[in-house]
Amino acid sequence: MAIFVSSRNPVATLENPAVKEAAEFIKGAFSERKAMILVGNCWVDYTGRASSKLEAGERIIIIKEDGSVLVHRPSGYEPVNWQPPGCLFHTRVKGDTLRIRAVRRKPAESVNISFNKIHLLSTMRLVDRGEFSLHASEADMQRAILIDPSLFEEGFAPISYEKKVEPGFVDVYGVDGVGRLVVVELKRRTAGRDAVLQLAKYVDNVKTMANRELRGVLVAPRLAKGAQVILTSLGLEFKALEPKKCAEILRRTESRKLADFF
Repeated sequence: MAIFVSSRNPVATLENPAVKEAAEFIKGAFSERKAMILVGNCWVDYTGRASSKLEAGERIIIIKEDGSVLVHRPSGYEPVNWQPPGCLFHTRVKGDTLRIRAVRRKPAESVNISFNKIHLLSTMRLVDRGEFSLHASEADMQRAILIDPSLFEEGFAPISYEKKVEPGFVDVYGVDGVGRLVVVELKRRTAGRDAVLQLAKYVDNVKTMANRELRGVLVAPRLAKGAQVILTSLGLEFKALEPKKCAEILRRTESRKLADFF
């Protein structure tokens, strides 16, 4: 067993501690609301909205200052078990086993993590005041509109995406609330003259194949100077959409998928 304490960063580490020593170390970290990383052989039982059992294996456990818990396998980026912020923790030793219980009251659920071997245990208090800027690619904007068409406009119903037309591919192709066909061209940055002319080519090509009223809409965070004049002259439209909003839709969708799994 070895203990390392960094003077530059408030990190304390135990290597290969006995379970009783680890338990005391962990209790102290919980009382001081420190973040924690545990690496060792463990098994996990979850009860709550459903129930699950994870058999023994070597894993990485992350417990954050806000009371959230993540159980990671040695590979993959998603946790195999997790609890959101606000957990209360209980630690005890029974025989040669260290047990950590993370409990939420609303909804009532708990994760029980049992270790018979700990390779590494680190506790720390971290400071992070950096601002997080969330951005999305044009492909992400496309996915977000397909998931939630109201991002484009209420009543819009996508028919296809990456629709092949003679000049290239239409990002999103659909029908609006009154039955008109809509060609949507997406740009993640300020859209200028070239984007307007690109949309115009797509619309002209689709007109040769569809005998019904058709709209062409350029979707971007903003228009460059002079672009609106060209849009209007060509009978096209503009809708403002921030990539950040699309990224948020995708993030919530992925979070729901993970929550539904548990």
